Amino acid sequence: MPGRNVALSNGNYYHVFNRAVAYQKLFLEKDHYDRALELLNYYRNSKPPLRYSYFLRLPPDSKSKILKDLSCAKDFLVEILAFSLMPNHIHLLVKQIKDNGISIFMGRFQNSFTRYFNRKNTRAGHIFGGNFKAVRISSEEQLIHVIRYIKLNPLSAGVVKNFEELEQFPYASLSEYLGGRGDGYICSKDYFLSRFGSLNELKTFISDNKDYQIQLQNIKRDILESYHTSKV
Repeated sequence: MPGRNVALSNGNYYHVFNRAVAYQKLFLEKDHYDRALELLNYYRNSKPPLRYSYFLRLPPDSKSKILKDLSCAKDFLVEILAFSLMPNHIHLLVKQIKDNGISIFMGRFQNSFTRYFNRKNTRAGHIFGGNFKAVRISSEEQLIHVIRYIKLNPLSAGVVKNFEELEQFPYASLSEYLGGRGDGYICSKDYFLSRFGSLNELKTFISDNKDYQIQLQNIKRDILESYHTSKV
């Protein structure tokens, strides 16, 4: 596997993303999305006691105890500030907490999801297109831009039809920020709430930029379509 050009260091924020091999789909049905969310939540922990597939085989009481212990420990490899699960790719905004935290977290997540996907769809081989990519966030302005980009991605890409649907879309972090899932289910919200003061101000900031991001996405799509047409 090729080496990484970006050094991943503790205390820094990164836009982490990866897509399916050959632009195929990562998520073919609701269960795939739900499993990915469960894995993000489970493997952000520094010391999960066993593989998630084994965890699922435990009795309900044992699973509840493990999840409670992990929640109380708050011993994370990474903090997840935003996420978006798209049909053929994923976006994450994370802060590395432990040495090699992002690499360990992404390795566990991708390996576990690949095993699950292959087993469920009776296939073998890779589903992610090589190593994940990571872009270091170098300023607060860039950090704000990236969280807005990630939260709006399902809307700008046409996965949901409007902002109201995005607010309820469970596979991107805006719905979690606005209370669609349990508080703190996956995301660490303190950083952005401290910058915007309230969820309503954060929602307004994101919503006010939606038309601009959709326009940029359309321009990007038109350029790519024009390029491919010219190559025919």
